[in-house]
Order: sequence, then structure tokens, then C-alpha cells
Amino acid sequence: MVKRYTKSPVGAHYGVGDWLLQRLTAGVMAIYTVGFIACIAWHPIGSYAEWKGLFDRPVVRLGTMLFFAALLYHAWVGMRDIVMDYVKPAGIRLVLESAVGLALLAYFFWSASILWGR
Repeated sequence: MVKRYTKSPVGAHYGVGDWLLQRLTAGVMAIYTVGFIACIAWHPIGSYAEWKGLFDRPVVRLGTMLFFAALLYHAWVGMRDIVMDYVKPAGIRLVLESAVGLALLAYFFWSASILWGR
């Protein structure tokens, strides 16, 4: 009798879902980049006050925050896969993945404080 396993022995079940989400985040980043470049091309910005005025708009802030969230999730999936592929000792892998996760979380809150703080 053949026994099939749907999950790896350590409980991880990464694969198509994370691959798809990484492609989705790449799409979000591409759409934001094209839109932002079009916005800058349509209304050239030459001073700090104009930059500040652009980012005072809630839709620009929200779009930028979505861009950063997509970027950080994209980075998390990529870095996690690299660490899982190349670091074999479980303890070192856990430390590296935790460090990357904490750094990305700190970057998220830092970007939020820049965009929404005064």
C-alpha cells in the first residue's frame, strides 16, 4: 500500500500558494510603480512642498503603504525560501528567519510612521 503525504514531515506546506502570492505582490508593485511614474510625469514635482503635498493625499499614502506591504511580503517569501534552501541546521535557520521577519516587521512600522506620522 502506498502512503501519500500532503505535508512535509516538519509541518511546512509552502508551495503554489506562496508562489502565487509572490506573483500577486509583484503585480501590485508593478502597477504602483507605473501609476506613480505616470503621476510624476503628468504633474512634475520640483520642490519639497510639492512632494509633501503629493503624499498628503490619503489615496497616495494608502497606495504607498500597500506598495510597501507587498514589497515586504515579497521579500519575506524570497528570503524564507533562500534560507530554507541553503541553511540546513534547523537552529540557525530559525534564528535567520526570525531575524529577517523581525527586520521586515520593523521596516513595515517604520514606513507607516513615515507615511502617516506627523
